[in-house]
Amino acid sequence: MLHQMNELIIYRVKEEDLLMQMAQALAMDGEAGQQRSLIYKTVKHLLDMATQYGWNHNLWHCALCAHLLMDENSYTLSKERRKEPLNGSIQTFLLHDMELFYSLFHYDFEPISKRLNLNCFAILSNYQAIAKREEMMDETMGKMIMDTAVKLAQAPDAKAMMAILDAFYETYGTGRFAFHKAFRIKETMEGCHFVAIRNYPDISLEHLIGYEEQKQELMMNTEAFLQGKQANNVLLYGESGTGKSTSIKALGNRYYKDGIRLIEIHKHQFHLLQDIIQQIKTRNYGFIIYMDDLSFEEDETEYKYLKAVMEGGLEVRPNHMLIYATSNRRHLVRETWRDRNDFHEDQDLHISETMAEKLSLAARFGISIYYGKPNAKEYQHIVKELAKREKLEGYDEATLWQLANAWELRHGGGSGRCARQFIDYLRSQSGAKK
Repeated sequence: MLHQMNELIIYRVKEEDLLMQMAQALAMDGEAGQQRSLIYKTVKHLLDMATQYGWNHNLWHCALCAHLLMDENSYTLSKERRKEPLNGSIQTFLLHDMELFYSLFHYDFEPISKRLNLNCFAILSNYQAIAKREEMMDETMGKMIMDTAVKLAQAPDAKAMMAILDAFYETYGTGRFAFHKAFRIKETMEGCHFVAIRNYPDISLEHLIGYEEQKQELMMNTEAFLQGKQANNVLLYGESGTGKSTSIKALGNRYYKDGIRLIEIHKHQFHLLQDIIQQIKTRNYGFIIYMDDLSFEEDETEYKYLKAVMEGGLEVRPNHMLIYATSNRRHLVRETWRDRNDFHEDQDLHISETMAEKLSLAARFGISIYYGKPNAKEYQHIVKELAKREKLEGYDEATLWQLANAWELRHGGGSGRCARQFIDYLRSQSGAKK
């Protein structure tokens, strides 16, 4: 097995990777006890991966498949979400690697198991994991790897394996962006790092009751973006709790298979925007940079990083990247009476020009969509629809509205969020489970 790992060309395996550790453990020369110990150490690593991703059945096949789907190499990146075949000399190297992986998928662990008196490989080939809560594992990624691993193990030859992998790359891509709908940003010494959001909310635009025109405008812009047509950055503004953030998050579910990926970034991270662009500009997805509750105080200057990226910077914003933001403020920047004076006690004598620069940020969003607070009739409709959706029983319409109205008065006014919290409260009183 070790020589097979070392002879890979396109899908090279790093020394610290699980596959290489297993190969080195199996090829170890020396005392049997030491080899057994090294094998058990590698098996522990494999079990940890199974726990992280929720793997079942053949864990060795899952580990091999994970490498094939996650490896961002010259071939997989070129194939990412592209239907056309890639011809040329690389096909020869690709087939070479696939023949090695075909033999790895069918590797016989029986001889070493007998020699070292091991039963771990028999268990790993038909592993039954204990039940775990979804939030404890990366279930979506784990299932995609398991399903593809089964197909690869059943492939009759290396060429058939190539076809299975090509179909995956064409649909989902490769590496970190293939499996997840959204990411947050973590700053490290080397720059920014994408952290996958493993438990993405299972929401759709249909979950948001009302705001049909707003949702339609948002979808039209997003679909134009996916089709390579002219699309705009979007600002969703209005009252708190009206569904602005829900609308954007729902896009991640609706258009995941079409290639939309959300990247959430916070105001204090705006200086990383250029680094983010550098990392995504060669990837074949539609990236939406998501900024929630965007606003600036008068002494904050982070907006300049955002403004430079949206328009006016030396480096052009990639065509496959848009910025979608939510805010309670139409103009994003808090304006005070002092801002309106042409003279300031500090050294900035042209404060009106400074304020104009801040306010011009909102103009960088080609589309602004207003989410207003629902009136009494609209709020009542939201409550009724949510109650129907949750199958709440024991409340006639008059009683439901009376309770909803009292809840609204106690909780700062009616909104979609307020209605959702009210329905959740009724469900808790009835003992209903999530």
